[in-house]
Amino acid sequence: MGVLTIGFEGVLNDKMKGFYISTYDHNGEKKNMAVTQFEPAYARQCFPCWDEPSFKAKFNITLLDVPSELVTLSNMPVDVEELNGNLKTVYYQESPVMSTYLVAVVIGLFDYIEDHTPDGIKVRVYSQVGKANQGKFALHVALQTLGFYKAYFQMPYSLPKLDMVAIPDFASGAMENYGLVTYRETDLLFDDHHSAAANKQRVATVVAHELAHQWFGNLMSYMAKDKLFPEWKIWTQFFDHESSEGLRLDGLAESHPIEVEVNHASEIDEIFDTISYKKGASIIQMLKGYVGGPHFQNSLATYIKRHAWSNARTNDLWAVLKEECNEPTIDKIMNSWTKQEGYPVLSVKMKNQTLEIKQSRFLYAGSHDRCRWIIPITYCCGDYDSLISLLMEKKSETYDIKDLLSNITDPARSWIKLNVEQIGFFRVKYDDGLAAKLRYAIEHKCLSVTDRLGILDDSFALCMAREMSLSSLLTFMAAYREELEHTVLSNLIKIIGKIERIVADARPELMNYIKQFFIGLLLPAAANFGWDPKQGESHLDAMSRGDIFTALAVLGHEEMINEANSRFNAFLNDRNTPLLHPDIRKAAYVAVMQKVTSSNKAGLESLLKVYRETDLSQEKTRILGSLASCPDESVVYEALNFALSSEVRKQDAVFGLAVSKEGREVAWKWLKNNWDKIRTTYGSGLLLTRFVGPIVSSFASSDKMKEIGKFFGNRTQASMVRTLKQSMEQIYINSKWVQTIRNDKDLAKAVK
Repeated sequence: MGVLTIGFEGVLNDKMKGFYISTYDHNGEKKNMAVTQFEPAYARQCFPCWDEPSFKAKFNITLLDVPSELVTLSNMPVDVEELNGNLKTVYYQESPVMSTYLVAVVIGLFDYIEDHTPDGIKVRVYSQVGKANQGKFALHVALQTLGFYKAYFQMPYSLPKLDMVAIPDFASGAMENYGLVTYRETDLLFDDHHSAAANKQRVATVVAHELAHQWFGNLMSYMAKDKLFPEWKIWTQFFDHESSEGLRLDGLAESHPIEVEVNHASEIDEIFDTISYKKGASIIQMLKGYVGGPHFQNSLATYIKRHAWSNARTNDLWAVLKEECNEPTIDKIMNSWTKQEGYPVLSVKMKNQTLEIKQSRFLYAGSHDRCRWIIPITYCCGDYDSLISLLMEKKSETYDIKDLLSNITDPARSWIKLNVEQIGFFRVKYDDGLAAKLRYAIEHKCLSVTDRLGILDDSFALCMAREMSLSSLLTFMAAYREELEHTVLSNLIKIIGKIERIVADARPELMNYIKQFFIGLLLPAAANFGWDPKQGESHLDAMSRGDIFTALAVLGHEEMINEANSRFNAFLNDRNTPLLHPDIRKAAYVAVMQKVTSSNKAGLESLLKVYRETDLSQEKTRILGSLASCPDESVVYEALNFALSSEVRKQDAVFGLAVSKEGREVAWKWLKNNWDKIRTTYGSGLLLTRFVGPIVSSFASSDKMKEIGKFFGNRTQASMVRTLKQSMEQIYINSKWVQTIRNDKDLAKAVK
């Protein structure tokens, strides 16, 4: 064995990748911390290495000549620390075998809190000085989660310590470095007095997600949260947050398979997207539903033990599942989901007590091609006791269900629902008769929360794909008027926002009617939740309150906007007033911006005052996400300029891109005027792409598509090519949707 010694030097950059500088204030003085972010392939910017996951090594890290007052962290515990005056040299224990992207170092001034797992693992949460108490919730989640994963995988956490560090400047949500997990402050710290329920769930989600990566993949965080917080109904949220988003992006022709060849490191950021994360987690959840929870758990435990400290491929997982579950076709089934892009829509018809099901690829652009999937299907008739499971392998199949229908006489039980609890990664299109029965079942709360959510999500997607008219969708949405469940309301609000924008382009003369219809849908929920927290209310109700009132503000509900402004004024006088609970602050900030104009900027100035005075990152992002919701174009332009100013951390600027429908054109003008600055500031990679999609994809004309294509013709970087193509496709889809809505002869009657 030989020893190779290489001298090297590098730069502590300001791009939030490689070895970089993050800044913070300490006692009114600006300070620097040094942080690493090596995923996916940035370790090479710090030290010479074979910087690919398949090359693994043990690492001996030494930090030389560090100011002695600073905290120094790496993957492993400290072995020896030598002091030399005001400087110190820190030697760390040798790491286990691992990939370069998991190596980590953090140097800075920190406070911390700590605790231990029952088997002696030291767990710490590091934060800026003075914020240690904000790490208590994350510490609790980490301790409980480590215990859950140890039991689930039948394998303990294999390092002697786990450090979790809040970093002020951080490009992604968090990074699962082995033994030293780094986070954005918003995703690790929770303030009992000023953080919202949504912030609490975000912290739990990200902590559970990153610790899952110490063993396995994305799905596991939901299992951990369900164990820790069963009242959060996390599997219903899984569909809204993961499957629905995966279906949205994978419905584009410019999607990509889960398994994709990467030929150069610059291509990696492109595929760190919704497909890899959300579709990936969704098809694993579908597989878990197909083989059964216990079989799935035993298979994962075997898989992890078999491939510990080494590399594995997709087929290695399928091989273990075939063995443990005695399912010889697992690889055949799953290859149809991982090796080809897209997913199916199942068209369902009832004929002579027989279900006819046909599969074809779902595309928003409308051209179903010849792809075929092997689909685990579930369905039930009239109740959930009649659940049927089967495997659909052909393009079309028929199923005799007369025995299931024979005892049904109650109209409320005459419905048939495919994809029970939305376990499968596909959409369902029902014939008119079946759809009408499901609408009746929704109105009478005969269906589960997840199934009500799934039907709504599929219906909207079919409308955008021009497989359902907007007038039919609005009639169907009326069935949700009495809806109070958080996940359904959350999805309903997202759909309302998208319909409002497309109608503004297609039928502006109907906008007031559309707004009143949507306000009418949401007011029963608003009345139920009220402005103020209720004793003993659920976590989900607390989140719904903020969502509902934010939506009403955007829709221009005058009474709500006035009440929110009144509460905000009380908040300006007393930051601890109970009149503006953290759960409704975002709603109040959006309401304030609805009254701001170029001639009256008092509300904007007040919000910026709060922004500058708070040191809570979550409060800053709430305000940033509200400023551009103003209907006044000149104010939107000013808000976007603020997002790009030195007062906003680089990773937070994208929160400021939540632009009102009135501000879309001025936002595009701003993007063009500032593109060189944005590109210089953010370089290439994930953050740069996040400036493109939100602004570009909201348009709905072929002329705008040509203009955007021409602008980016010689300004595109490798990491944003796919995002730009997807945004351009979305414009095309919107333009076709606009034409369909203009031709919808029943729309005016439906909304009026």
